[in-house]
Amino acid sequence: MLGPVILAASRSDRMRRLISAAPVTKPVVDRFIPGETVDEIVPIIEDLAAKGLEVTMDVVGEDITTPEQAAAARDAYLALIGHLEELGLGTKAEMSVKLSMFGQALEGGHELALANVRPVVEAAAAIGTTVTLDAEDHTTLDSMFAIHEELRKDFPGTGCVIQAYLFRTEADARRLAASGSRVRIVKGAYKEPASVAYQNKHEIDKAYVRILKTLMEGEGYPMIGSHDPRIIAIAQDIARRAGRKLDEYEFQMLYGIRSEEHVRLAAEGHRMRVYTAYGTDWYGYFMRRLAEKPANLRFFARSILTKS
Repeated sequence: MLGPVILAASRSDRMRRLISAAPVTKPVVDRFIPGETVDEIVPIIEDLAAKGLEVTMDVVGEDITTPEQAAAARDAYLALIGHLEELGLGTKAEMSVKLSMFGQALEGGHELALANVRPVVEAAAAIGTTVTLDAEDHTTLDSMFAIHEELRKDFPGTGCVIQAYLFRTEADARRLAASGSRVRIVKGAYKEPASVAYQNKHEIDKAYVRILKTLMEGEGYPMIGSHDPRIIAIAQDIARRAGRKLDEYEFQMLYGIRSEEHVRLAAEGHRMRVYTAYGTDWYGYFMRRLAEKPANLRFFARSILTKS
């Protein structure tokens, strides 16, 4: 019930100031966002790689208001890719990008976002890795899918994200499963109206399983974004029934959540990728992590009470 309230707070400048200024916030944020700079995040990538884990990197920040900020976001990803190349980690780390960071919501935003993200996709391909386009609220998805389709003409490994709670997603999954693309399925973390999205957790879970079955039976590469033990077990069963080998799909989980499960799945031979965010503009990302899972909110509240 608190999820929509927290998501609303993620867009509030006043709440941003209050939470950012609280002394207890930074230690809790560090659980989910382990660094603000490339230099701080590199040891994290190396540690995860040593455990047999792969990563997808997200430079946090979405509220872009100028073309200059969008260009700076592009350059931040290019700098990250440069560091990964130097360390020889290109095959272990991919990028996750939100097109809002690349100017999608600005005037002429579709073309601007495409122009800014293309150099990132090109640079990633040059070091042997890929980029996945994150899904945002439902009003941005037609643009995201169109950019995804355009990028795949030259870089067919470019991935995208679909959200199980949206009514449209089953049709999107059928289209994407037939195309051979890389598709991450998540439940969805944005506040969406009942006119476009399921509101009940049980309905969302059922939709997730239906969509996952479509992806597993298709020609693409499914990426299962979930921390839910039941969903993970169902995904393994669907993969077996679809005749999928362990390297023909992967699991993805957020850094700082169920870390022991990351290692367990990798030890079983599964491809396990850790979604790892870094950067200074962490507020929106952090608030969505609280909204997604009551345990995260309890962890934050407990930290505040303990500090007090």
